Amino acid sequence: MNRRQFLAAAAAIVPSLALAQGHGSHGTAPANPAVFRIGALVIEAPWTRATPGGARVAGGFMTIRNTGTVPDRLVGGTFPGAPRVEVHEMAMADGMMRMRELRGGLEIPAGGSVQLRPGGYHMMFMELGEPVRAGAPLRGTLVFEKAGTIEIAYDVVPVGAPGPAGHGAARH
Repeated sequence: MNRRQFLAAAAAIVPSLALAQGHGSHGTAPANPAVFRIGALVIEAPWTRATPGGARVAGGFMTIRNTGTVPDRLVGGTFPGAPRVEVHEMAMADGMMRMRELRGGLEIPAGGSVQLRPGGYHMMFMELGEPVRAGAPLRGTLVFEKAGTIEIAYDVVPVGAPGPAGHGAARH
């Protein structure tokens, strides 16, 4: 990923970093957030942000719980208009925020959970052919090493939103 692509990707992922770290309002969880299940895995409240015109990347966020006794790995997925979908991590290194692909995927520990959120682990939708627009959910897939492939629906929130309305995504 060259510098220009990194800056565009970071702009798509980081706008609510201060909120994701707990510096904003906390909202309340909706009565029925989207939940998807495959095997022992439970995928809760997947969402993404709308993108401004010309943006070539977007991020996907959610919580994944593993109710089983064996770990699994999130290794990829699909998203409309994105020829590449990668599992990424953002982390501080040498005083700088850095983003990188997790080439071996992201472990979902047995009996544990992992949060994909702005400023941390996330799905990266690469080379978007057109902007993501707020409104109706968009269908995509998640691919797990053991559990296999599941179709999910990402809620699409406005550009810069901290998460789905009332979901309290800023709490994580």
